[in-house]
Amino acid sequence: EGVLYRSEVLGILGPNATGKTTFIKMLADVIKPDNREIGYNLKVSYKPQYIKPSAETVRCLKLKTYFIKKLNLAHLLESRLDELSGGELQRVAVADCLSQDADLYLLDEPSAYLDVEERLRLAKYLRRFSEDNETSVLVVDHDILLIDYLSDKLMVFSGKSGRHGGASESLSLRDGMNLFLKEMDVSFRRDLDSGRPRANKPDSVKDREQKKKGEYYYSR
Repeated sequence: EGVLYRSEVLGILGPNATGKTTFIKMLADVIKPDNREIGYNLKVSYKPQYIKPSAETVRCLKLKTYFIKKLNLAHLLESRLDELSGGELQRVAVADCLSQDADLYLLDEPSAYLDVEERLRLAKYLRRFSEDNETSVLVVDHDILLIDYLSDKLMVFSGKSGRHGGASESLSLRDGMNLFLKEMDVSFRRDLDSGRPRANKPDSVKDREQKKKGEYYYSR
């Protein structure tokens, strides 16, 4: 349950194999639900978790100039997709998804193969993209830093990996992070120098203090 507004980014977190990718694929109409219809009249652009590169060049995708510049792709335009590194292919796939004319953008694991600084830049671009274009973005990822930077709200999946899973309603970033981290039995603090989230050492003083208060996630 929940509402996703224009200019809003919904982050999706949860353990592996609890239904996150299946949920995104249903929204993208890649797979059908077993016993119900998903009814909406929206244009959807989807970046899958696993990207199958072809022999065509990056230029053939007709990426928007903005994303070519922001994701540092100009030098790759004449390269074949199947010759790119994992990080290069990921950036191209994200740019291709965002270059489409759509009402809803779905990105599954966009941080895969990217280094920390590339992930931070991606988070900033996705936020700016959503705000400037007044569009909705859903992002599935395991990177706490990325989700922390870009999300307005969170949906948290839980369950038994590979067997069953379910999702929470749309939650505030703080409530969603607390729910997810409590299930993972991990606490995060804000680094005073960088402002970035840092995992506390298990059973450290800070870890015990935060867990005792039920504050697994620092306050922005």
